[in-house]
Amino acid sequence: MSLRQQLVDLYRALAARDMLIGSSGNVSVRTAFGMLITPTGCDAATLTDDQIVAMDLDGRWPGGLQPSSEWELHAAILRADPNAVWIVHTHSDHATALACLNRPLPAFHYNVAEFGGDDVRCAPYVTFGTPELAVLAARAIAGRSACLLANHGMICHAATAGAALSAAIRLEALCRQYLLALAAGRPRLLTRDEMDDAIARYGRYGQQESMT
Repeated sequence: MSLRQQLVDLYRALAARDMLIGSSGNVSVRTAFGMLITPTGCDAATLTDDQIVAMDLDGRWPGGLQPSSEWELHAAILRADPNAVWIVHTHSDHATALACLNRPLPAFHYNVAEFGGDDVRCAPYVTFGTPELAVLAARAIAGRSACLLANHGMICHAATAGAALSAAIRLEALCRQYLLALAAGRPRLLTRDEMDDAIARYGRYGQQESMT
């Protein structure tokens, strides 16, 4: 299957799981020349592989449909992290709710370690679709595979389309669980040693789970 069709399928899979609202959210994949990315204002029901935009990481594309307004967000992460291949950005409900509190997702559950650290950071708010947001997001996600975007949403990356979909779903689930825990009381956070153990286990075998 072509990369273009995989992007279409990934976008549709996110929509089918209520991870996308209208035309919000976008997905991309690294290529030899830059990236392929969903177009601005696309609809999962009508998106086709010939609408996917090929562009370099400096914002040049050959014309036709315009890329997502958040292309700089994707490009900044691809430039900063060679491990970033497939990128998912959504405004999923619970991740966005937590981002609107301007809070990171802390170590309330060992599964947070899946994203590479003892929390999922939250980048400060700036206007969407701007170079400033791209810089702040790349900084917040550094050394990790996901971050929240204050008053905006979330973004994550993985090595394959399937892994990127799974990561987005799991991040949304963790944000939902954390908000439920907050509503019930004060969640116990895992210690640094406990999270270091979890991160080490993910490094050995956790990243092989549910990646296809």
